[in-house]
Amino acid sequence: MAAEQTMGRSNRLRKRIQTPRRQDQQSSCFKHCTRVDTNNIVCEECGLGNSENEMLLCDKCDRGYHMYCLRPIVARVPAGSWFCPNCKADPIKEFPLVQTKIIDFFRIQRSSQAAHASLLESRKRKKRSTSLIVSKKKRRLLPFIPSNDQARRLQQMGSLATALTTSGVEFSDKLTYMPGMAPRSANRPALEKGGMQIMSREDKASLELCQAMCKAGEWPPLLVVFDSCEGFTVEADGCIKDLTIITEYVGDVDYLKNREKDEGDSMMTLLSTGNPSTTLVVCPDKRSNVARFINGINNHTPEGRKKQNLKCVRYDVDGQARVLLVAIRDIAKGERLYYDYNGYEQEYPTHHFV
Repeated sequence: MAAEQTMGRSNRLRKRIQTPRRQDQQSSCFKHCTRVDTNNIVCEECGLGNSENEMLLCDKCDRGYHMYCLRPIVARVPAGSWFCPNCKADPIKEFPLVQTKIIDFFRIQRSSQAAHASLLESRKRKKRSTSLIVSKKKRRLLPFIPSNDQARRLQQMGSLATALTTSGVEFSDKLTYMPGMAPRSANRPALEKGGMQIMSREDKASLELCQAMCKAGEWPPLLVVFDSCEGFTVEADGCIKDLTIITEYVGDVDYLKNREKDEGDSMMTLLSTGNPSTTLVVCPDKRSNVARFINGINNHTPEGRKKQNLKCVRYDVDGQARVLLVAIRDIAKGERLYYDYNGYEQEYPTHHFV
């Protein structure tokens, strides 16, 4: 089996943040230049007037803020109007915790009692096989264990629905191939530079069980919460064991060459061929799941690296590249989830991450 490969966010993002924009591309940064003396503008957070290319001016009060001083950090220059935290009045509207609305939003399949019993039996078989695997000291991926309390699961799904609707993102739990983007046929792991590891039969069974549970409304014990510093973020709502499959990183699949000028800050490498014309990225800006809200660590500090409890791994699953977020240690209830955006690439600028 090929050596395990961990991947992070697309390495094109650093250049967008550090490279000054052309005059016709500038938005909220300099749109008030005709009536505001930008030479006297300082960041309201740090008190410094440096890094002008990363200074945002509020469209209401004209005060300045460094993109990296804001919490949550603003990863790209907003395309339209931008308001500072003091002027912004945009309360989060909670998604209604109504079972029928949750079922419709996530397109949960209303299964029969026989189907539900079959799913429970699959979980029992997987639990027995997991015990055998541990005894043989083989490190296999584990399916998540959903919360037993149905009301609690409803609250977990409601928190994700709130985050998605607030962000203007449609729910999807699989890779999507849209017209005008990369076709499904372009997803060929054989093109991976250096090779991609093939998912084992046992790990594939765990992944399929996770997918079946999600379709039936049994979700991983995760809560999406809003933090004033980090924005939407994800925390464990129950104990999660090492090597547990947390979720698949999903969204629209596109060629990297089509996204080199993209202002999205959440692109994930799906297939790395060494050629932007065939390299694929996952773009969760329009369709995605809970993976979109799991934050990255500051891998420039020991404190940041200590927070990491997930890893991002790419697999060849039946001839298709897939990206999974997997626990790298036991995770306690209430612990925030973090992974390294860079993996081995070391290209994404995380030095301003909290």
